[in-house]
Amino acid sequence: MKPMNIYMCGVGGQGIGLLSEVLSQACLAAGHEARGSDTHGIAQRHGTVVSHLRLGPGPATPRVVPGEADLVIGLERLEAMRGAVKMMKRGGTVLYYDTVYQPIAVRMERAEYPSTGDLADVAGEIGGKAERVRLEGMDDPRMQNVALIGRLVALGLIENVTEEIAEQALRDAVPPKVLDANLAVFKQALTGK
Repeated sequence: MKPMNIYMCGVGGQGIGLLSEVLSQACLAAGHEARGSDTHGIAQRHGTVVSHLRLGPGPATPRVVPGEADLVIGLERLEAMRGAVKMMKRGGTVLYYDTVYQPIAVRMERAEYPSTGDLADVAGEIGGKAERVRLEGMDDPRMQNVALIGRLVALGLIENVTEEIAEQALRDAVPPKVLDANLAVFKQALTGK
């Protein structure tokens, strides 16, 4: 299988840990060699949280080198933009959930928040593409990570990670009391319905 570097980014409380765990387990079940690392930073204060996942043989380090991510997964638009600018390689893909967590500088009108067009332009400038995910009627925004997993599978972004493999990884990682709701979001993002 082809080596792949995946960089996941978001804001504390959005579920990067679950996203990383599910993708890691799904990749292992699909036959990939996988190494990962999480960086929590100031997650407790809604700060940036990132996770690295490297697939295939190669260096022992689990961290993705800036400019070498085949896939950037962003749990909100600004973090997706930052990830794409810093981490994405030429021809890569940024998959992001289109939600907004405005930092103080934006709220104070000292900085502008990127639009979906801005993100598409940045990806396009390096020969890549931006894939936007936004589900209507999602009751709990903490399930945006699961929506991204569903769309990732639908787009075939990780070799051999099928619907069945991803669903089993979700079943193994998500607590039983919220499993059905998460599986419904996964299926909605997978099918687009």
